[in-house]
Amino acid sequence: MTRAQRRLLNRILYYLLMAVIVFYTVFPFYWAIVSSLKPPAEMFRVDFLPALRFENYVAVFREQPFARNILNSVIVAVSTVAVSLALAVAASYALGRIQFTGRSVLLFTILGVSMFPQIAVLSGMFELVRALGLYNNLLALTLSYMIFTLPFTVWVLTTFMRELPRELEEAAVVDGAKPFTIVTKVFMPLMWPALATTGLLAFIAAWNEFLFALTFTLSTEMRTVPVAIALISGASTYELPWGNIMAASVIVTVPLIVLVLIFQRRIVSGLTAGAVKG
Repeated sequence: MTRAQRRLLNRILYYLLMAVIVFYTVFPFYWAIVSSLKPPAEMFRVDFLPALRFENYVAVFREQPFARNILNSVIVAVSTVAVSLALAVAASYALGRIQFTGRSVLLFTILGVSMFPQIAVLSGMFELVRALGLYNNLLALTLSYMIFTLPFTVWVLTTFMRELPRELEEAAVVDGAKPFTIVTKVFMPLMWPALATTGLLAFIAAWNEFLFALTFTLSTEMRTVPVAIALISGASTYELPWGNIMAASVIVTVPLIVLVLIFQRRIVSGLTAGAVKG
């Protein structure tokens, strides 16, 4: 086999592998779209082309306060990202730019907190939420979600902060800038790729979270979309409104896809920032 033939074969195998990966990742969502457009009588019939029938989407909003559930998820996810990034930027400055005893231990402790499964801290968080009087309140979700969003954002932003040129900080100090000014005016404009990456991943984690949302909310009006979808019920398992469930799943998935497509370049640059030191 010649070099040109090997190169052609490698290219064919590469594109074949890419096609398999794309099909494996995209087809479930495509099938959800097709199923969401089917009437109940045709739900278990195999059709690969979607029909333009939107009864299931109308039923999702008619039969339950799904618009309120979406608003709840937006409020919780946005507030979680805002608080996590604000705290993480301050913490990353201290951990990445200031020398003090026990800095590495503290950083690994923060990362270790994120490794605990949610069920391990559920009972403790429930007692804390109840003691604060936040049960069935969206603030309880924002507080609890920071358990898994804050360690990640602190770790990523600290790594990024360490790679910023020290000359910028020294020049700002010479000009009389305080730490708050250095962080907000000097470092943050350079940290947008990392902020976009960590913020989007924290948003996705808060948007998809189910266990805390199920435990800390009670009324239908206070539920987030994962819980609202899970509680869509029928007379039996075989009589579940699968069309409604698929329609709701598509509705809550599309915003995440749009956000990823918009910020995909910043996500890549943010995740790779600091990987190569030079």
